[in-house]
Amino acid sequence: MNMQNILVRVQSWLQAAWDFALPWLTSPAAWSQVALLVTAFVTALLVARRVTPILTRLLTPNEGQRGLLSTVRRFFLPFVALTLPLLAWALTAGGEAVVRSMFGAGLVIAFGKNLFLILAARIFVRDLITDGFLRLLGRFVLLPALVLNLVGLLDPVTDYLTALTIDLGNIGFSVMALVRGVIAGALLFWVGRWSNSQSEDFIKTRDELRPATRELAIKASQVVIFGAAFLLLMSVMGIDLTAVAVLGGALGVGIGLGLQQIAANFVSGVILLLEGQTTVGDYVVLDNGEEGTIVKMTARAAILETVDGRWIIVPNEDFITSRVVNLSDAGTAHRYEAEFSVSYDTDINRIPDLIEPAVEALEFVLTEGQEVECELTAFADSGITFSVEYWVEGIEDKTGKYRSQVLFAIWNALKGAGLEIPFPQRVVHHRGMPDVGGRQSRDAIAPKPATA
Repeated sequence: MNMQNILVRVQSWLQAAWDFALPWLTSPAAWSQVALLVTAFVTALLVARRVTPILTRLLTPNEGQRGLLSTVRRFFLPFVALTLPLLAWALTAGGEAVVRSMFGAGLVIAFGKNLFLILAARIFVRDLITDGFLRLLGRFVLLPALVLNLVGLLDPVTDYLTALTIDLGNIGFSVMALVRGVIAGALLFWVGRWSNSQSEDFIKTRDELRPATRELAIKASQVVIFGAAFLLLMSVMGIDLTAVAVLGGALGVGIGLGLQQIAANFVSGVILLLEGQTTVGDYVVLDNGEEGTIVKMTARAAILETVDGRWIIVPNEDFITSRVVNLSDAGTAHRYEAEFSVSYDTDINRIPDLIEPAVEALEFVLTEGQEVECELTAFADSGITFSVEYWVEGIEDKTGKYRSQVLFAIWNALKGAGLEIPFPQRVVHHRGMPDVGGRQSRDAIAPKPATA
C-alpha cells in the first residue's frame, strides 16, 4: 500500500512536470533558442577551423627574434586555443539578445552561453596557466563560481555568505567580505610580484642608466606597485582609509621607539642610491679591513662578495657613518708594490737599472704614464730593502696573483746577475766563564757531591 502511494505520487509529479514542459517545448521561443544555440556552435566551429591557423601564423615570431612586438606575440600565442569557445560564447550572447527582444525569454540560450564560458575557463586553467598559484585559484574559485552561475545558484550562495557575519568584539564582517578580501589580496599581490619582476628585468636592461639609478628605479617601482596593491585591497575589502592613517601613525611611533636602526639603514640605502658613489659592482674596502665586490644592494644592507667566495652583509648605515675605500671609483689604474732585499755586499746602484726593466717586461704592467719605480726603503738587520712600485689596469691584484709574478721576475733578475738575496743572520760571540782566584774554575759552578 505504501509503495503504491509512492508510485502514484511520483507519477503525479512527472505528469505535472510534463504538463509544464510541453507548452514550453512546443513554443517558438524554445525552438528558436535551441536553433540559435546549435547555429552559433556550428558557425564558431567552422570559423575557428579557418581562423586558428591564420592566428597561429601571425602570432608566431621568427626563431631568435627579440623585441617588444615579439614578446607581445609570444604572450598572446597560447590564447589561440580559446578561439572556439570564446567565439561560440560571443555568437550565443548575440543570439540571446535577439531572442529576448523577440520573445522576452532566453533561458536555453543563456544556459548554452554560460556553458561555453565554462569550457573556455577550463581550457584556460588547464592548458594556459603555468603559475601554480593562479592554477589553484582557477580550479577552486573561478570554475566553481562559473558552475554555480550555470545552474543559477551563484546569487543565492552570494546572498547567503553576505548575510552570514563573523563578530570579533566590536568588529563585525561578513563571510563574503572575508572571501572576497582573501581572493583579491592573493590576486593583487601576485600581480604586484609579477609586475615587480617584469619592471625589474626591464630596468636592468637599460644600459644608458647608471647602476645606482637602476637600483633606485627598481626600489621605487617596488614601493609604488605594492603600495598601490595595498590601497586597492583596502578599497576592495571596504576598509576606511582613515584607519590606514591611524595605522601609519602607530607605525611611526614604532619606528621612533624600536625600529630606529632599520629606518636608518633604509634611509642610508636611499642616499647611497641617489648619490651613486657606491653601487653594485664596486670593489670596496671597509673601515674594519673587510673588502669585496658589492653584488647586491637591498633596502637594509649591501652584500659584499670576497675574493674567496664568501658573502658579507654590511648594513647601509656603515657606508654613511664610516670610512669606505671604493677602488672601482678611484680610476682605471691602480698601483701596487713588492718588497725584496739584497745583501750588504751588493752594489746597490745597480739594483734600479736591473729590476725596473725586468718588471716592465711583464705584459700586465702599465708602462705609459705610470712608470715602474724601484726605490731604496731601509737598511735592515739582514740586508738592504728595496720596494718596486708598478701599475695594473683595473683592480687586478686583489688576490695577489700579479704580485707573485713580479716577485718571480725580481728573483730571476737578481739570480741572473749573480746577486745574493739575504736570509736572516745573527753573529754570536761566545765569551769564556769568569776567573775565580786567578784561574777559570769549573768547580765554582759544578754541583757539589751530596754528603751523607
